[in-house]
Amino acid sequence: MNVETVLQELEALGKERTKKIYVSNGAHEPLFGVATGQMKPIAKKIKINQPLAEQLYATGNYDAMYFAGIIADPKAMTGADFERWIDAAYFYMLSDYVVAVTLAETDIAQEVADKWIASGEELRMSAGWSCYCWLLGNRQDNEFSESKMASMLETVKNTIHEAPERAKYAMNQFMYTVAVSYMPLHDKAVETAEAVGPVEVKQSNGKSKFLSASENIQKAVDKNQLGFKRKYVRC
Repeated sequence: MNVETVLQELEALGKERTKKIYVSNGAHEPLFGVATGQMKPIAKKIKINQPLAEQLYATGNYDAMYFAGIIADPKAMTGADFERWIDAAYFYMLSDYVVAVTLAETDIAQEVADKWIASGEELRMSAGWSCYCWLLGNRQDNEFSESKMASMLETVKNTIHEAPERAKYAMNQFMYTVAVSYMPLHDKAVETAEAVGPVEVKQSNGKSKFLSASENIQKAVDKNQLGFKRKYVRC
């Protein structure tokens, strides 16, 4: 399959209702409005195809960019490739659920994510923190430096309330993920979440939303979800 064929198949799956949902979250034209689950049959036909993924991502079509993440070969991508992808990721569903997810399947994940977190740029920061969430929820605890994770929790505690809006979501999720999926620092993550308290996020409609990692951690504890690891990062 080539780019044109994939775009035609995606367009046929598009729904106006889904398109409106994506647009309300920050997507813009071009896009078709394809539910991610409906992409799986096409992905099964193509399997992994990095050259095609690159061509689809370059179209700027949201659905094609998302699909590119599904068929990409993360281990064939370099740091420069990920910089190119994050540059084109114009809203959080691309930065956090396409770029960060794809990055999480590489050996350079932490190195690239660290750079993005330190960048001060909203979507790079969001992708960097999100990447760690994907990593912690999938890889074994011994693949992470406990002192580094502890230092990152301190960074969250000291900076989350002043961070860019999308970064707040990802940093809040990081506290939750450490508490639930990285057992060496469960207690510290709980303490950090309690110290941080509710995090106010200003939404595009001008209203505020409050995030509480502490409440969500307690829900996970109540459901016996501590130690959760997902088998795969990508669907």
